[in-house]
Amino acid sequence: MEMTDFQRWLESVSTTFLTLNDRQRNQALDHIIFHSGAAQLRHLSNGLEALLKRDFLRLLPLELAFYLLRWLDPQTLLTCCLVCKQWNKVINSCTEVWQNVCRELGWRIDESIQDASHWKGVYLKAKLRMVQLKDQKAFETSSLIGHSARVYALYYNDGLLCTGSDDLSAKLWDVRTGQCIYGIQTHTCATVKFDEQKLVTGSFDNTIACWDWSTGAKIQQFRGHTGAVFSLDYNDEMDMLVSGSADFTVKVWALAAGVCLNTLTGHTEWVTKVILQKSEVESVVHSPGDYILLSADKYEIKIWPFGKEINCKCLKTLSVSENRSISLQPRLQFDGRHIVCSSDIGVYQWDFSSFEILRCECGWLFVSVCLAIGWQPVQGVPCLLPRAS
Repeated sequence: MEMTDFQRWLESVSTTFLTLNDRQRNQALDHIIFHSGAAQLRHLSNGLEALLKRDFLRLLPLELAFYLLRWLDPQTLLTCCLVCKQWNKVINSCTEVWQNVCRELGWRIDESIQDASHWKGVYLKAKLRMVQLKDQKAFETSSLIGHSARVYALYYNDGLLCTGSDDLSAKLWDVRTGQCIYGIQTHTCATVKFDEQKLVTGSFDNTIACWDWSTGAKIQQFRGHTGAVFSLDYNDEMDMLVSGSADFTVKVWALAAGVCLNTLTGHTEWVTKVILQKSEVESVVHSPGDYILLSADKYEIKIWPFGKEINCKCLKTLSVSENRSISLQPRLQFDGRHIVCSSDIGVYQWDFSSFEILRCECGWLFVSVCLAIGWQPVQGVPCLLPRAS
């Protein structure tokens, strides 16, 4: 057939085809396919693949592709990475997507890190740890042998672990090697904290003592509590030590002199945790850089301004139940921005600038993840209902 006649015939067929309904069009196509040879069927297959399987992620501008990816859940993102090299490249180059994924896990995002692979790695590491926790395969267990009685006090810092025991001793261990670095004869230890030069211990005998690691000598002793000392913290720059006791009080001491500077009252239960930390946020009662003292008992957390003025008054008292039906545990953390404390039903988080509860997460898995991967809470996360583990 001549080209001119073919073009005229093709135009006529196309015009007629457009007048048919869907059933008739399908029958017409079936008829043409039936009479087609291998070359025509191959041509048809290639054309259909291009029409029906368009790679929208490749065709879209990068900004629009990133916008669409933000709506996908993490597992779908990981599945999309397996589609092809181009998809994997695009998804792994979107920093904001992986930052949002980590933010949903409760991670505090450092905006200065704009490496998408870093945040994807953070997410994958956290998810792996959560799976390991659920399967009870998260930790390797080893024993540190040396004490001859109950070990009550523990303090970990940068690969070193200090233990205090009822055998009247405290030991410093290298957790990587399991070797005991120092051993000191002390009193019965209820709480310990150390640095490179010294060890400070609180005891069931109502006293606090400061020891020299290298000689094992007692540098200073602090007397004044009338109950066991369950918690302590100190700051060398301020030359201050604070302690919480079973006598319901918090005492402030001169670290070097061993003199009690003030006794803070108001607790109605044993004070089981004290923390001395700089504030990193501002509120109507404190500014960034102000030292803050937190003290906790079974039901309340009290916040004290801890500047040059020793005779401070309680700024705020935090609690989770008005009728004291929920008990707090002595696992209190404060990073200058948020307060996190465990309770007998889960973990509570407060915003330190407003003192409002931002989150309550219940369940063993959340608590385990907090301990295992150093979870840091994020401002603006809503309170979550308890869920089955």
